[in-house]
Amino acid sequence: MNYVVIYDGNCNLCASFVSLLEKFDRGHQFCYIPMQDAQTLEIFNVTPEDCEMGMILIDRQVSTLRWQGSEAAEEITRLLPMGKAFISAYRAIAPLKSLGDSTYIQIRDNRYKLFGKRDRTYETAYPFGCAARK
Repeated sequence: MNYVVIYDGNCNLCASFVSLLEKFDRGHQFCYIPMQDAQTLEIFNVTPEDCEMGMILIDRQVSTLRWQGSEAAEEITRLLPMGKAFISAYRAIAPLKSLGDSTYIQIRDNRYKLFGKRDRTYETAYPFGCAARK
């Protein structure tokens, strides 16, 4: 697992995204930390204020290499099989990229209203610190 995905474990949309990503990746590239796990986030110097700006992707080999918000979603997609071609085309079309960025912000800021809030934090099958389950 070369990357850490920090997600809102109380958001239905975010938990569904992580669940789907788990099925595609099966713990090979990504491990996960819910934003609600402040103690683990400290390892990466991620604050609650950082989390307010959206999902975060961190390269575990170079922990200063980070993506946040729509950039994190794009980079995650790029790392998936056949994702590189899709993201290259998406990023090359400026109006589409701009629309995606602004849409991400609107969803981020209204995620509980639009998709609901979970009663319990979503716990991933591939948490940070655990070996991948085959």
